Amino acid sequence: MAPVMRQPKLDELTMLSDLCMRSKAVWGYDDKFMAACREELTLTTDELTTTHVAVAEVSGTVAGVAQVEIDGGEADLLKLFVDPEAMRNGVGRGLFEWASSTARRMGADSLTIEADPGAVPFYRRMGAKDVGVVPSGSIPGRVLPRLCLDLGAAG
Repeated sequence: MAPVMRQPKLDELTMLSDLCMRSKAVWGYDDKFMAACREELTLTTDELTTTHVAVAEVSGTVAGVAQVEIDGGEADLLKLFVDPEAMRNGVGRGLFEWASSTARRMGADSLTIEADPGAVPFYRRMGAKDVGVVPSGSIPGRVLPRLCLDLGAAG
């Protein structure tokens, strides 16, 4: 069943942040690493008005969340996390399609992704291309793959 996209509710922010943490943990990170990522993976009230956020539901159950920030012709995929129990069921694809279509509709020509190394194959399957690496926002000395999806070609 395809996920249904909707806006998050204010009282869901803690649950959605916890979902981000559970999703990140599937890559086998230790507790210290996960603690260092908590702030970056937490959705805040302010972000509901300064960015675009979608919740994916499957059969009425929250299955994932995505967040996009748009600045002129450029969009950044800040979050795309799927509950581990909902992985490999089209939720990630649905969230990515929401993110890219939202960015395109808001006038962006490209969608940039700073990806967890484990998620890079997924983003490549979605059409994103490798464009370099960037420093991690959570872990000093760590670099993350940077990918970009050309929204002009697909629209």
